[in-house]
Amino acid sequence: MTRYDKIIERVFFKNYREGDVRVAFNREELADACKQLKIERIKNLGDIPYTYRFRRDLPQSLKDQLNDGSDWIIIGTGVGNYEFRQAQPGKINPSENRQRIKILDATPEIVKCYAPGTDEQALLTKVRYNRLIDIFTGLTCYSIQNHLRTSIANVGKIEIDEIYLGVNKRGAHFAIPSPAKQSLLEIALGLFRSCKI
Repeated sequence: MTRYDKIIERVFFKNYREGDVRVAFNREELADACKQLKIERIKNLGDIPYTYRFRRDLPQSLKDQLNDGSDWIIIGTGVGNYEFRQAQPGKINPSENRQRIKILDATPEIVKCYAPGTDEQALLTKVRYNRLIDIFTGLTCYSIQNHLRTSIANVGKIEIDEIYLGVNKRGAHFAIPSPAKQSLLEIALGLFRSCKI
């Protein structure tokens, strides 16, 4: 188990009671778990819940406490406050019963040459050049901001990777947040590669 696995497991079982579908915890409990486990205090404690929200699966010991067909998700409930919740489904997967749309890769060669990575920024660049938001929403969309960091009451701090404004044929306007977290990144890149002709 990684350090994060040990910490999140300690915090979960400190607060979990058999049958719970919601388990609240806070940032200080993460610091306490570091101390109890004799792990050097993690500098950015918020990275622990963030990691399990977007990058990594929770330890199996937590999954063993789930009801059938559920997953644990972690949500923010205020500044420095979080909650494990059972959700159905907890993960988004591509639907198998949808026809794939073939899209030519319109990313300029010079961009591919100098930004060939598969990180969040590389994905956002490909999404932008290939107008994937437009295609899948049916709107005309424009990127207006990257990495918006803000706070929402009863949720806490959030970061949106990219925000688009869209307009439909009747002139109605839409704000579209676009995530590019690792789990979504892998799905999107997989879909993109399989859709090219």
